[in-house]
Amino acid sequence: MAKSLVLGNGTLTVGFDRFAQVKDCYFDYVGLENHMSEESVHRVGVWVDGSFSWFSDGTWQFEILYEDESMIGRTIARNNNLQLEIVITDCVYNEKPVFIRDFSITNKAENDREVRLFLNHEFRMYGVRKGDTVYYDPNNKAIVHYKGRRVAVISAMAADSTFSDYTVGLSTIEGREGTWKDAEDGHLSRNSIEHGTVDSTIGCKTSIPKGESATIVCWTVFSKDLEEALSLNEYVSRRSPGRLIETTRDFWNAWVNKIPYNFKDLPESIVSQFKKSLFILRIHVGENGEAVASVDADMLQWGRDTYTYVWPRDGAYLAMALDRANYSEVSRRFFDFCNEVISEDGFFYHKYRPDKSLGSSWHGWVGEGESIQLPIQEDETALVLISLWNHYEKTKDIEYIEKIYNSMIKKAGNFLLGFRDEKGLPFASYDLWEMKMGVHTFTVATVYEGLRSAERFADLLGKDYEAGAYRKAAEEVKLASEVLWKENLSIYGKSNGDSDQVAPRDNAADASSFYGVWKYKLCSEERVAIFYESMVSKLHCSEGAGGILRFEDDAYFRANPASVGNPWIITTAWQAQYLISKATDLSQLAEVKNILNWIQAKSLASGILPEQLDPVSAAPLSATPLAWSHAEFVVTVLDYLEKHSELTGESHLPEIEKAE
Repeated sequence: MAKSLVLGNGTLTVGFDRFAQVKDCYFDYVGLENHMSEESVHRVGVWVDGSFSWFSDGTWQFEILYEDESMIGRTIARNNNLQLEIVITDCVYNEKPVFIRDFSITNKAENDREVRLFLNHEFRMYGVRKGDTVYYDPNNKAIVHYKGRRVAVISAMAADSTFSDYTVGLSTIEGREGTWKDAEDGHLSRNSIEHGTVDSTIGCKTSIPKGESATIVCWTVFSKDLEEALSLNEYVSRRSPGRLIETTRDFWNAWVNKIPYNFKDLPESIVSQFKKSLFILRIHVGENGEAVASVDADMLQWGRDTYTYVWPRDGAYLAMALDRANYSEVSRRFFDFCNEVISEDGFFYHKYRPDKSLGSSWHGWVGEGESIQLPIQEDETALVLISLWNHYEKTKDIEYIEKIYNSMIKKAGNFLLGFRDEKGLPFASYDLWEMKMGVHTFTVATVYEGLRSAERFADLLGKDYEAGAYRKAAEEVKLASEVLWKENLSIYGKSNGDSDQVAPRDNAADASSFYGVWKYKLCSEERVAIFYESMVSKLHCSEGAGGILRFEDDAYFRANPASVGNPWIITTAWQAQYLISKATDLSQLAEVKNILNWIQAKSLASGILPEQLDPVSAAPLSATPLAWSHAEFVVTVLDYLEKHSELTGESHLPEIEKAE
C-alpha cells in the first residue's frame, strides 16, 4: 500500500495512508524504529449531530497534497453525509522532532453545530508489541506513550483550551480492539493509565456556526527522555503550533528554491514534480547519514521485510541527484556513513540498517555446487566511488577527499582491482537487481568506472603508483568486457556467467546493461546506439501503461503470470537520459518531455513516485515512495535543462552559478 504523503526532518519521519491517517512513524533514525507495527494506525474520527464517522469508513473523500514549494502536507477531507469539510495542515517541524496536525473544520450545514474530533494513537515503541505504557498527565494536560528510551507526548488545543476528553487502554490484545472504539458514542471513559499493547484517544470539541470554520490543532513530540519530552511539549505550546508551521513552511520554501533554475520550456507540472522530488529525497536522508531506499513500511504486511535500509547502490544514486541539484551538504552525510561501514577488505555488504549495523540479506555465502562466494553486489562498491567523484567535482573539497582516501577510497579501489579473474573481468557477484549471481554487464561497467574514479582520486592526491594500477585494471576490464557483446542479439547480455561456470550465462536484454555500458562509456557510441534500439524493442511495455521494463521475463511483483512484466520509473528515466545525450536540436527533446510527463502522470496526487507500475492499469506497485525513482527524475530534469542550455546558449543557472 502506497504512502499518500511523507514528511520528515532527518530525525522524525511520518508517513500517511490514503485516509490521511498516520501509518509510519520513525524516530530517531530515518527508516529505523518505526514506532508503529503492521496493524497499527492513528485513526481520525468525527462526531456531529449524534453521528460518528472514522476517516477510513468509506464516507470521506480525500485530496492529499503537498503545499506548493514546501514540505507541508495539505489534505482536504469532505463528508457530504456529515456536511463537513476539513482542511488538514500537516507539518514535521524542521528544527525539532515535533509533528503537528492543524484541522480547520468547516460546517456546511444550515445550522450551528458542535463538532467533536477524536484522535487515536496506536504507538508500538521500537515497533514491538507489548511492554508499552500510556498515561494521562494532568499536570501537563497531555497523553504520554513510552517504552525505554522512546517517549511520545501528545497534546491538543481547541479555542485556546486543551483537549476535552481522553482515555487510554489495551489495543489488539486480550480481546480489546482499542480505545478508538470508545469514541464512537461521542464520549471517552477517561481511563488514566495502562500498560502492555496499548493505545490512546483524545477528544476535542468546538462549536461552529453555520457556514463558518473552527480550528483544532494536535501535536506530538518525541524524545529519548521523559523530562526532555515534556519540556519540548511546553516549548510547542509556548511558541504556538501555528508559528512552528509557519517557520517550517518558510524554511522548506527557501531550501527548495535556493537555486533559482530557469526551467526553460518545461511545464509547471514537471517543475512542481522536480521540487517535490527534492523534498522526498531529503526526507530519505537522516542526520546519521543514512540514505534509505524507502520509508514505506507497508510491504511488511505482505512480505518478509521492508525497504527501510541503506543500500549503497540506492544511496549512491540519491547522493548523485542531490549533488547535481546543489545539495552537497546533504549528500556528504551519506559518504560519511559509507566511510564508517566499509569492510576491512574494501567492499560494501548488501545493505545496512540506518544505525550503521548490518542489514538483513538473502545473498548467500555458498552458491551452486557448494562453491564459496562473496555475498555482495560489487556494483554497490563501485557506485559509491563513482558518486563520490561526482561529489568532489561539485564541491572541490580536496581536504575531505584526503581525509577519507585511505579509510574508504583506497580500500574500495584496491578491492575492485583485486576482485577479478585472470581475464580481467570481475569475479561473480549478485546483480544490480539482487537476484542472480554472475558476471553482469552492469557490474562490469560500474567496476570499470569505479576504477577510473579511484584513479582520478589517486592522481588528485599525487599517488602515482596507485593511480597507474587503477588505470591499468580499468583498461583490462574494458578489454575483457567484449565477451559480453552478443552480435547476433545486438545487445550486451545480462551476464556472462563466471570463469568456473558456476554462475550461468544469461543473454536476456536488461535495461541496466544498456544504462551501464552507455553511462560509464564501456563501448563505442555506435554500439550503444545499436543496443538502445534492441533494448527498447524488447523492453518497452506494450500492455497499456507504457514505460521500460527492467529485463525480459521479470517476475518481481508480477500479478499476472502471462504479463510481460512491470515498467519501472528508474528504467524509463534512463531512456530519457540517453535520448537527452543524443539530442542535437530542440525538436529531439520533445520525446524526452513526453517521458517526463509520463513519469509525472504516474505519481500520486501528492507527487510521490512508486518503484514500478501495473503494466495494464499503471497503478503503483511495491515501495511507494521509492527514493531512487525520485533521484532519477531529478537527474533527468537537470540533464534536460543542461542540454537545452547547450543547444540555445541560454543558461538554466543564475549568474552567480555561472561565475562559479
